[in-house]
Amino acid sequence: MADIDDFDLDRSTAQAWAEFQSRLSEVTSMIDDTADLTIGTASEGKGPPPYVRLSSPRPGVIRCEAASNSVLGEDFQLSAELLAAMERLGFRPPRVADHGSTIAPIHPTANFWVELPQIESDRISELAVSALRDVYGVQHPVFLAPDKLAEALQPVQAPLESDASIKVAQTNQADPTATMPRNQQHLNDLVDAELAEIYGNPPIRDADGDVAIRVGSTMLFLRTSKDGQEVVLFAPVVHDIAGRSRATEVLNDLNVEARWVKFQLIKDRVFVTISVLARPFVPAHLRQAVRILSDVADGIDNELAAKLNGRTTFSDRDEPR
Repeated sequence: MADIDDFDLDRSTAQAWAEFQSRLSEVTSMIDDTADLTIGTASEGKGPPPYVRLSSPRPGVIRCEAASNSVLGEDFQLSAELLAAMERLGFRPPRVADHGSTIAPIHPTANFWVELPQIESDRISELAVSALRDVYGVQHPVFLAPDKLAEALQPVQAPLESDASIKVAQTNQADPTATMPRNQQHLNDLVDAELAEIYGNPPIRDADGDVAIRVGSTMLFLRTSKDGQEVVLFAPVVHDIAGRSRATEVLNDLNVEARWVKFQLIKDRVFVTISVLARPFVPAHLRQAVRILSDVADGIDNELAAKLNGRTTFSDRDEPR
């Protein structure tokens, strides 16, 4: 079984941001005047959501722009404190053309902006990530939506080795073909290929081998067992619970009623999990598990948090501002 007792959401999130920032730095070092990159945010609300845009206005220079209140929708307006935080990070305030002056400002823009030498791509990526994470409140890179150059922000995936695969015919499935994984790495490759097929980009694994998956406003995680026989999907749904005895009683009742999923209490967090047998690995089973777990996690988190006097993963205080 793929044990999730060691899973730490904060550590996994920090690793994901560090990995994203590293790849963004690499992309920034290659941007020229033919290839801009806009990193949007997958947020629901009225009006345009936050974004960061990277461009090269002239050779050897990178311009980083971040959305200001004049372009953000009403649900994403920044407070005075966050506006000041943007300038403390190093962004300059928006600049508009002064039609009463004989000298127009350089690069008028409604966004916060900063220009740095391209050789400082690490600093530029740090500014972009700080704006997205600390000012706009994006909880995890999985909620970002890069447009062009998106593939450059993804890791290089090793090609699947199919010569030694054992194909097993399946019936009554969306995908009638299954594969017998040789080991955990082979299973990881199969899972990554299926997730890439579903979401359009290969997934990013953290240092522990976990994959974060966004399904609407819900975030799930995936890991495989060391023996390559199981894929476990899990979602942290309630945090900082008060009273383990009460939580254990509530979760026992839920587990009696649940058909596919299992509720677990790990330290002060409640997880909901689903296990997918992987010998053989059937892509349709993974898709079904993702759908089932996302429906359960999204449908029960608020009620369960209230019952256990805890908070959901994406509580109101964590919403993008």
